[in-house]
Amino acid sequence: MTVEVRLTANLQKLAGNQRVVFGEGKTVGELLDDLDAKFPGLKGNIVVDGRLHRFVNIYLNDEDIRFLGQLETPVAEGDVLSILPALAGGR
Repeated sequence: MTVEVRLTANLQKLAGNQRVVFGEGKTVGELLDDLDAKFPGLKGNIVVDGRLHRFVNIYLNDEDIRFLGQLETPVAEGDVLSILPALAGGR
């Protein structure tokens, strides 16, 4: 199933400066594996030790996957996944 994935600026650098990419998979985890095959290193900025990095939020059709099935959350044709690493800094 093809899923649209929206990336923030820091992840776009790993995806050839593309704001939107498309991937395949039955779950969010499989989708990230597919994207990592296309854009090596992308998944390493999102997943640590097999779990979603604590400073990364992923939304599937505006629903936080932490409250769904995390990386096992099913995806379907036409879904939109947004990956949002937390911003930090300032005083």
